[in-house]
Order: sequence, then C-alpha cells, then structure tokens
Amino acid sequence: MTHVISFVGSSGVGKTTLIEKLIPLFKLRGFRVSTVKHSHHHVETDQPGKDTWRMKTAGAFEVVLVSDGQWVLQRSFEKPYEMSIHEILSQMYDGVDWIFVEGYKHSDLLKLEVISPVGDATPPLFLSDDFVTAIACDNSEPDSLITSLPVFPLDRPDLIADWMTQNQDRFLYSLPHV
Repeated sequence: MTHVISFVGSSGVGKTTLIEKLIPLFKLRGFRVSTVKHSHHHVETDQPGKDTWRMKTAGAFEVVLVSDGQWVLQRSFEKPYEMSIHEILSQMYDGVDWIFVEGYKHSDLLKLEVISPVGDATPPLFLSDDFVTAIACDNSEPDSLITSLPVFPLDRPDLIADWMTQNQDRFLYSLPHV
C-alpha cells in the first residue's frame, strides 16, 4: 500500500530540505520513497546537445532514457496543460511505500505545512485548510503556535518521521492507474 503526504508552505521555508532529510530516515526503516515536486517555472531536465535533448527538440512527445541503473521519462505537452496531482500519482510506480509531494497546496491531499513565523506575511494554510494534518516550524518555540495540530521543530526530522509512520494509516492512497 502506498502512502501519500504533501509538504506545503511558502517558498524558501525548507520543504525540500525537510524532504531530503526524511528520505534516508524512511529508507533506514525499510520504506521505498518516491517524490513529486511541483514547479511554477519552466523545467529543463536535459542538457542541450545530448541525444535525448535532440529527440525532444525534434518534437517527440515523450523521451525515455534507459540505462542499467535508471529510467527517466520526459513528456512535453503540445499546449500548456496543468496536470492534477491525482493524474500524476496515477502514473507513479505503485511499488513504493511512500510518495512525498512537494507543493499542490490547494489539493485534497493530506499535508504537512512547513512554516516560518518570522518574516512571512502569508497567513498559514492550516488556519483555513482541513487537509493540513501537522506543522513543521523553524521557530525555536513551536509551542507559540495556537493550534490543536501536532507541531514539530523543523530541525527534528526524526520526530516527524516517527509521527508519520505511527500515523501512516491516515496517509493510505490507492494509486489508480490510467
């Protein structure tokens, strides 16, 4: 069974760093983890002049690069198209235990919100989103947040991993395949 959680928060608060620290903790516990990263910017994953770049530039809809150690798929849409997180998850490998999603804060996925109470004028999402299940905060006093949600220090990914695995049934997700 696959478990899915989305890590949300303003840009620069530490979502990627937290995910980067959680992955090895989950691997040590015997879990296989995949990730999804949402970007609002154009993403270039290939290098100009390389064979796969040349194939994509020539107009291929999909380019797959396969070696003995990895498999990489690039897909280019003919016109702008924003895939829903559920469309993306439906195409993920179902042999993983966890999928960590960075972004998609307006989705109906269960979320862990990473916040920085100092210097961020954006109201926290947990105040208005029932899908936020916990908070990671870089504040040295996370108890200062007024909420009934679990609040973890951002610099203690081990506590977050413990909470996630202890509550993993909440994050079960059935991966429908298209």
